[in-house]
Amino acid sequence: MGIEVNYEGKIAMVTGASSGLGARFAKALAGAGAQVVLASRRTERLKELRAEIEADGGAAHVVNLDVTDMASIKSAIAHAETEAGPIDILINNSGVQSTQRLLDVTEDDYQYIMDTNLRGAFFVAQQTAKRMIQRAKGDPRKQHRIVNIASVAGLRVLPQIGVYCMSKAGVVQMTKAMAVEWGKYGINVNAICPGYIATEMNEDYFETEQGRKLIDLLPRKRPGKPEDLDGLLLLLAADEAHFINGAIITADDGMTAQ
Repeated sequence: MGIEVNYEGKIAMVTGASSGLGARFAKALAGAGAQVVLASRRTERLKELRAEIEADGGAAHVVNLDVTDMASIKSAIAHAETEAGPIDILINNSGVQSTQRLLDVTEDDYQYIMDTNLRGAFFVAQQTAKRMIQRAKGDPRKQHRIVNIASVAGLRVLPQIGVYCMSKAGVVQMTKAMAVEWGKYGINVNAICPGYIATEMNEDYFETEQGRKLIDLLPRKRPGKPEDLDGLLLLLAADEAHFINGAIITADDGMTAQ
């Protein structure tokens, strides 16, 4: 018996959608039939992405979102639901990174990473879940999905990004806590932990001597591509994944299996 996943009629909000993985996640969901809400501070980039999605026959909306600002979070979610409709799927993707030794981390460095990667991710999920729960109380059959984008750095320490590792480890535990507390409302919360993925932000680094050394340590001597995460994303965001809740899934081409 075959299973056909259909996203027609679904509203999916993707944070950090202006570039990299977020942009790819939005395209994948739109290509599967969902209306996507593109959320980021860089709205000009979002408008370009919206045009690409619409040119491919998809539907997209743009909202301004600063995940470090609670007022912006509330405003963006309200705007998204006014423009597109109730959010069925949240792809909680916004994130930043800084490369430095722990002894060199300043208070501002620490706050910059934690405010975006952990605090911001928590409150985006919390504020979205509040609306999801209200709808679930009216219709217990209603299904919602939250997919947090963590990292293999949340499962093992990687050199010179210690604070980033700490923030993503927090996202892993956050995912489990949300799954336990919100599962009874039909909200499934899971996390993807990508390995090294080549995007426009790091492609140049992978061409440097240090970057090539890093790639040589990987089982198949290659970084991933954003589209390599499409299948896992679409699985976790689907209604059919109703028994997958609180899962922390790596997509790293065997990196953490070593």
